Amino acid sequence: MKEKKVKIMILPIIVIALLTSLDQFTKFVIKSKFKLYESKEVIKKVFAITYIQNKGAAWGVMQGKRIFFLILTVLVVIGCFYILYNIIDNRKYIMLTICVIFLISGAVGNMIDRFKLGYVVDFFDFKLIDFPVFNVADIYVTVSLFLILFLMIFIYKEEDFDEIIGKKSIIEADEKTVLDVKDDELVDNDILEDSDKD
Repeated sequence: MKEKKVKIMILPIIVIALLTSLDQFTKFVIKSKFKLYESKEVIKKVFAITYIQNKGAAWGVMQGKRIFFLILTVLVVIGCFYILYNIIDNRKYIMLTICVIFLISGAVGNMIDRFKLGYVVDFFDFKLIDFPVFNVADIYVTVSLFLILFLMIFIYKEEDFDEIIGKKSIIEADEKTVLDVKDDELVDNDILEDSDKD
């Protein structure tokens, strides 16, 4: 069962690598073609490409906490991979699986920037509203979190959460252990009874 799950995990890891590469490619293009704070309008007074260096979290919040965000991102990615491993072979969680894949991709994309550059490259700039400049990884994270929240509230039931976080597997393993112990005790009792008869 575990070997099967490990094999199934290969595809999500490849998808995560591709999505992360797309994010990194867009940032590479922006850094190559734009000077810092340079802006080019795509739709006049509505949308522009503006190169900024974000030293905070998504949407520019909590500036200057690089180490904190690196540690937090590593913990989030580990947690997401754990959830992904628990649900990857269950078609009931296909939408959650897709969301977690995008969440990991976005987290890793911005983590690479923080580790390599000390800041995150942002460039999507909506001029129509007072909205923080963001990037492809931010889109991954924001959309996936919104959809995960929707799934948790409206789609999945309480018993599903146990399976998602692996609690159900632990309970089943404990129950199997208890049954195995009881079986062993019955076998021992049968042996003792046979010995007494002899």
